Amino acid sequence: MPAPISDAALVHIVDAALADSARRSGRLLACKAGCHQCCIGVFAISQLDALRLRTALSQLAITDPARAAAIRTRVAASLSHIAAGFPGDHATGLLPEFSEPSAAADRFDAAFDDYANDEVCPVLDPATGTCELYAARPIPCRTFGPPMRNAEGGLAVCELCYHGATPAQIAACEMLPDPDALEDQLIEQLPGSHAQTIIAYALRGC
Repeated sequence: MPAPISDAALVHIVDAALADSARRSGRLLACKAGCHQCCIGVFAISQLDALRLRTALSQLAITDPARAAAIRTRVAASLSHIAAGFPGDHATGLLPEFSEPSAAADRFDAAFDDYANDEVCPVLDPATGTCELYAARPIPCRTFGPPMRNAEGGLAVCELCYHGATPAQIAACEMLPDPDALEDQLIEQLPGSHAQTIIAYALRGC
């Protein structure tokens, strides 16, 4: 199924927030094409992100079959590396959901923090260091780099950025990617589980 039509609105809002933060950051934000440290290591994505990626790969298979086939080959190779330690359901590719803090949730968090940290994203073109599905990339990819509030309320930034900046300068560049929680509203519209997944499993079999 295609992504909900309002997914385009979410992407526009997030990209506009990124552009605004980048404008305020200037040289302090070092992100550029070919810089792909953030593409190394597995991270969770929503079902909305997964749907956007699958749609884009299906479209790429029509416009550039060779590139799409290369992505599928890398997806299969990545899964062969990381499936054994996957801390979720291998059959579905979904990560467990926890509605409340618990010992099980803590164990999962610890396992996921240590999981596949050296695995390169299969959507990354190894020749150019750029994303093959850039226009459809997940929200975490769109928001990584500029200062954003973490779960503890502090501002987190990419370690390659904001060198020499004072805390006040970093705070002045804070990115507010989705102030109206549109992403959560869109996820609610999707059928099935709200559980997260990872990019390799999202594109498995596509």
